[in-house]
This record gives sequence, structure tokens and C-alpha cells, in this order.
Amino acid sequence: MSRIGKKAVSIPAGVTVTLDGQTVTVKGPKGELAWTVAEEIEVSQANGELSLTKRAEGQRAQAMWGLSRSLVANMVTGVTTGFEQTLELVGVGYRAAMKGQALSMQLGFSHDVDIPAPAGIAFAVPKQTEIKISGIDKQQVGETAARIRRIRPPEPYKGKGVRYAGEQVRRKEGKKK
Repeated sequence: MSRIGKKAVSIPAGVTVTLDGQTVTVKGPKGELAWTVAEEIEVSQANGELSLTKRAEGQRAQAMWGLSRSLVANMVTGVTTGFEQTLELVGVGYRAAMKGQALSMQLGFSHDVDIPAPAGIAFAVPKQTEIKISGIDKQQVGETAARIRRIRPPEPYKGKGVRYAGEQVRRKEGKKK
């Protein structure tokens, strides 16, 4: 059982947190995020910290307590420093480039794959084989990275495809004569 909900979320300078019923709004230098906390959880602000407490006992309340604390902490981190995910393209001829705000990739198909940047997400291509996805919402950054990876996931025989930076691809031995 997680006890992450007991930790208070510290609010750094330059970040304002507004509580409106069950809705928590966090505003910082990079943007603004809002989220509605579950009914089983009570949010209070004091001494530059947000603390979350359970209103009821039970398995759902315990789960929502830790989840709510993590999501609020991610909102605070997102509006201060933001989140970034890096993808690597592995394969002969696999490369990425920017077309305005959209990402254009050559992944071995007969056509280029163009992906428009969702609202709140920015793409960067420092090298032809590297894509950086950044934004203030952790879930949206991770979901965008997963969607791009799903286009051409790494295959186990040659290791070609789109993978997360540092991801280990489990290789298989090819067929023998």
C-alpha cells in the first residue's frame, strides 16, 4: 500500500495555486494546468505547501490519495520546469525533420509520416535520428511519445524502429541453415 499521499507538495516561488472546490489550478512561468481531485480527497494549502488528506477510509480513497498527490506534484513540476521525452530512430534511412511545427519522419514506408504537434507539445530534432518531445503536461508528453513509437516499434531481429532513449530492445536470433 502506497503512502505517497502523506508527503506535502511544496509550492516554489513564482507558482500560484488556486483551490476552487475540488478543482486545483496551478499557474507558473511555463503555463497553467487544472485538475479536479476525486471527492474522497480534501486539498488544503498552508505555509507554501499543498497537503492532501482522505475524507473516508477504504481502498478507493487510499488509491485516490496517492494518485491525487502525484498528479498535483506533476502539475507543479510541469509549470516550473516542464517534461521532456527523447526518442531514437534506429535503422538505415530512418530520419526525422521538422516541417514548420509538424514532425516529418522517414521510417521505411513508401511515404513520409507527418505528425502535427498537439496543443501544448513542442517537437525538436537535434539530430536526424533523435526526437525530443516537450511540454508541461506529463501525461500528454508521454502519450505523444507512445503514439510516435507505435508507428514503427523496435523489432527484435535487427532492432530497427523508434525507441525511447536508453531503451533496451530484447534481440532474437535469426533462423539458421
